[in-house]
Amino acid sequence: MLLEFDVNGIKRKLDVDPEMRLIDILRDKLGLKGTKEGCGEGECGACTVIIDSVAVNSCLVLAIQARDKQIITIEGLEKDGELDLLQKTFINQGAVQCGYCTPGMLMSCKALLMQNTNPTEKEIRLAISGNLCRCTGYTKIIRAVREAVETGGMQNG
Repeated sequence: MLLEFDVNGIKRKLDVDPEMRLIDILRDKLGLKGTKEGCGEGECGACTVIIDSVAVNSCLVLAIQARDKQIITIEGLEKDGELDLLQKTFINQGAVQCGYCTPGMLMSCKALLMQNTNPTEKEIRLAISGNLCRCTGYTKIIRAVREAVETGGMQNG
């Protein structure tokens, strides 16, 4: 199947098996290794990417479902060598520890901020409820999102 889609602002055309998972296309066909596979069952959130402004587990998305979609991976957050504000606040708040969950966690938080530029703590907790982290206890992650909101620059995208 010819798959046409947009990844991190770049139009892509690939010949893929329609039953191939999006995570495998991103990692193996496009070399975007920042998207991690944890469980392969949609339970851990390590593989979270943004598809058409919604956070999704890329291990559960088939190639055919990605057709004509706009996909943002962790690599798409930085622009011109500059980290995204949310990435900076994760660093500032110590929300990155072992780092395995971090790409998925950042993508879930970014998707939230694309929809809601001033989320409550409850809304942040709900947005990251599909992302498992064994290191941080989530408090620093929530503080990082709040810092990004308070710092500004979180305008729908």
